[in-house]
Amino acid sequence: MKATALALLLMAAAPVAAATEIAVSYSPEFTEKLQDDYGMKEGEVLAGRIERDLTRQLARAGVDVAKIDVTILDARPSRPTFKQAGDKPGLDMMRSVSVGGMKLKAVAFDASGAPAGELEYDWYENDIRNAGLTTWHDAGRASDRFARKFAKALD
Repeated sequence: MKATALALLLMAAAPVAAATEIAVSYSPEFTEKLQDDYGMKEGEVLAGRIERDLTRQLARAGVDVAKIDVTILDARPSRPTFKQAGDKPGLDMMRSVSVGGMKLKAVAFDASGAPAGELEYDWYENDIRNAGLTTWHDAGRASDRFARKFAKALD
């Protein structure tokens, strides 16, 4: 009984890790691609995926940084986006495929605001036979690989 009470007291007194603030932005070139080709909504889809992947990998690695600024430098879809399909009627949302991927740059900051690490990473599928099943499948793979590599570098 005493051991249980002590364990509960220690757990309550233990510091709780603060959630890392993750900010995702787009390079000017990629912003132009979103506006002209993909649709701005697609940037939000990619940003959400990057945030989820980083949050998951940082937690797994036990990395505690205050803030991470991520910039999407480039991304290519595996399948046409809604805007592309609307702009080019010849594209088929299900049968039109491409090799996709993404290029990212990130800087992590500690609680004092000092840089704790940075990484620039890109991954693009190189075989059309492995093209993903969803619009941003290959970019999602790039995001996952980036998050794993960045969390490992910060550990």
